[in-house]
Amino acid sequence: MKHLRFGMVGGGIGSFIGDVHHRGAQMDDLAIMTAGCFSRHAEKNQATGEQWHIPSDRLYTDYKEMVEKESAREDGIDFVVIATPNKTHFPIAKAFLEHGIHVSCDKPVAMNIQEAKELQKLAEEKGLHFGVSYTYVNYPMIHQIRDMIEMGEIGKILTVVAEYPQDWVMNGLDRGDDVRHAWRFDRSQAGDSACCADIGTHLSCLIERATGLDIEQVLANLTPIPADMPLDTNAQVLLKLTGGVPGLLWASQVAIGHECGVSIRVFGDKGSLEWSHEQPTRLKVTKANGPEIYYTNGRSFLTKRVENLSRIAAGHPEGFFEAFGNYYRGFCHDVLRCMGED
Repeated sequence: MKHLRFGMVGGGIGSFIGDVHHRGAQMDDLAIMTAGCFSRHAEKNQATGEQWHIPSDRLYTDYKEMVEKESAREDGIDFVVIATPNKTHFPIAKAFLEHGIHVSCDKPVAMNIQEAKELQKLAEEKGLHFGVSYTYVNYPMIHQIRDMIEMGEIGKILTVVAEYPQDWVMNGLDRGDDVRHAWRFDRSQAGDSACCADIGTHLSCLIERATGLDIEQVLANLTPIPADMPLDTNAQVLLKLTGGVPGLLWASQVAIGHECGVSIRVFGDKGSLEWSHEQPTRLKVTKANGPEIYYTNGRSFLTKRVENLSRIAAGHPEGFFEAFGNYYRGFCHDVLRCMGED
């Protein structure tokens, strides 16, 4: 099987998500990082390249130089990882697609639906794979939820509730940090939404992937809290899913006491399924008039594909890096299929 080569735009030293992409993409030995433009600041870009052992002739000053030179190389990158602020996703992704290079992009894909559709059309015309790195859907137990729903284990879905509370905005304000001027709250950098675009989109993807239902209608209340915040920090969204199933999505960056409280609860007429990111290897299963039962990773009673997503023996902690590895395992195999190599 071909060993894929990839590069990264953004994600330099000090970036949490850059390191996660770097580790996740290489976790299954399907790809190796060979190029990058990690920062618009020369010193940071150089330091990141040295830390990740990128050859000096493949460390670029900007993405335009990177795409031109990498696409011209016989040993150029097969895909690029985009880990930059929201407003840059579209032009960077478009440039690499136009030069025949597959793309893995952080969410949101673009600043508006028109840009996203243009990228979709371009990828389809070029026969390229475009992945969006929604982490939480790659935990094994989310796939177990989907399998159990499809097997009829909880009957007809009655309602779905998904939450993503964080407290970093309130904690920052309490410390006296200049949170209001962070790029995530700059409309020109982030777009028209902060909280909902940043973490609410994780929940919409989580709901659809876990249940198999599509979000068809929304009634959203996006609120800046405190009131002088430039963009929303709290999102409460009523959903209408496929078949009229009601749902609720709550995302917040002002929920003191919650660090990364992603959760989903699916209620059916025969039972319920509940998962929390704080205990990601565990799934609560409850049948009508039955006891609470907990499924855990790496066990033989899980469906076969879920067993294959578990990376270590049952009873051992498994989390965020592994979920990113699962995303990239699927992404790399899709790229290889596009290339006729898988």
